[in-house]
Amino acid sequence: MGYILSDKVRNLEPYEPIQGEYKIRLDANESYLSLSPAIREKIGKLVSQLDFNRYPDPLAAGLCRQYAAVYGISPDNLTVGDGSDELISILNGCMLQKDDPVLTVSDDFSMYAFYGALSEHPVFVQPKEEDFRLDVDRSLAMIREHGIKMMIFSNPCNPTGRGITREEVRKLVEGTDALIVLDEAYMDFWDQSLLSEIDKYDNLVILKTCSKALGLAGLRVGFAIAGRTLTRALRAVKSPYNVGLMPQTVAEAVLSEPDYLTDCAQKLVSSRQQLEQGLTVLSEKFPVVFERVYPSVTNFVLIRTPYASEIQDALKDRQIAIRKLPGYLRISAGSPEENQTVLDFLEEILAQLAAKEG
Repeated sequence: MGYILSDKVRNLEPYEPIQGEYKIRLDANESYLSLSPAIREKIGKLVSQLDFNRYPDPLAAGLCRQYAAVYGISPDNLTVGDGSDELISILNGCMLQKDDPVLTVSDDFSMYAFYGALSEHPVFVQPKEEDFRLDVDRSLAMIREHGIKMMIFSNPCNPTGRGITREEVRKLVEGTDALIVLDEAYMDFWDQSLLSEIDKYDNLVILKTCSKALGLAGLRVGFAIAGRTLTRALRAVKSPYNVGLMPQTVAEAVLSEPDYLTDCAQKLVSSRQQLEQGLTVLSEKFPVVFERVYPSVTNFVLIRTPYASEIQDALKDRQIAIRKLPGYLRISAGSPEENQTVLDFLEEILAQLAAKEG
């Protein structure tokens, strides 16, 4: 008899993002901003001097120092990962014992539950309130009831675009001994980070990424920020050379341009505001089709609509990609010109759908 796949992977399907070429891509919450010519030239010179025959720095010390300088923290609190996904996998696979219960929330990033189940943890899911608010008191009650060892969630949240305040996060972290993993991938667009308080807690890990406001999704660089004990453990269990020479070098170079990073974040917030305002106008004009546009503190906007599939398909026909969720659409902020093009096409599509409703 040949090898038989284990039960936990036998029926899994590979993650499949939207494929194909599109004139406008607003489906993955990427930054629409590309690196400036000056920064590209700087990177080119640095790359030309790299010793590709050598392994990269296993702790990415230079990158940690630069990231810490930008965000006002100590490099001793940083662990670098091959994107935040690797760090989520490590936290599930190494920071817990087998069968330790994990708590996630819904709606939220689907990979939290995926990696928990893959690591053979019972995964409990806390439903959010009707307005997508996370009830921290309910979280603490579920942690106590189910003996939760780790809770993981995003703040601000993907895909809802909503967030909870640092006071609410503090209440959660201080109200339990469970490990709280706070994914702040979109916090560069808001002002409620708990990053500056990381040394106060021994049960908190904050995840950050270079893929959103920093505009480096192609590098796959993420960070886990935690107290010294957790950081030592994370550095011990990760793969020795998990982040390559090129990603370390390029990320460090971009992070050495703080004015550029601030400008990028401001432009992305402005773009999201433009998109959100335009979508709200369409919702008021076609309420049967666009039932609700949710306020956002990220670089994307969520819309509730019973016509999610029809709208996504109609935009695909016009060479525009957006993300569809059951009963919802998520649209990333693009350039001002891309936003306006999408809004113009949406008005045409929504008018047609509204006409069918009579």
